Amino acid sequence: MKVGEALKDSAEYYRVLKTSEGKTVTLASFEGKPLVLFFYPKAATPGCTKEACKFRDEYSAFTQAGAAVFGISSDSPAENKAWADANRLPFPLLTDPSSILRKTFGIKGDLLGLLPGRQTFVFNKAGKCVLSFNDQMNAEQHVAEALKALKA
Repeated sequence: MKVGEALKDSAEYYRVLKTSEGKTVTLASFEGKPLVLFFYPKAATPGCTKEACKFRDEYSAFTQAGAAVFGISSDSPAENKAWADANRLPFPLLTDPSSILRKTFGIKGDLLGLLPGRQTFVFNKAGKCVLSFNDQMNAEQHVAEALKALKA
């Protein structure tokens, strides 16, 4: 997924994803609303915890902008739920089995492909990608970049 591309043109627009809250969602169900998707490598790891907690700490700024926020990894719904509960995350975490979304969105692995990539996408109300930010080592910067894109 590149800046300028439409989310609804993705082959995975209608894919049903399991949430950490025991529900299911599709990306299509957020049409007409700004959407923030942050892909993280692994729940309960130090970098991912820093990133998710920064999204948690700034969550009110995202909701004030009208945005829905989701974290996405290949962790199971149970692993995501335990991690979300332990860190009081106010947004759902989605399970991407077999990293299908990650592949469709073109997220490359880091550290010679040994680690799933960390990438954040922001979509405006029209479903157009306005941010594609990848930085494995500066996890908290994803939040600042996402907020800047929402306000642009």
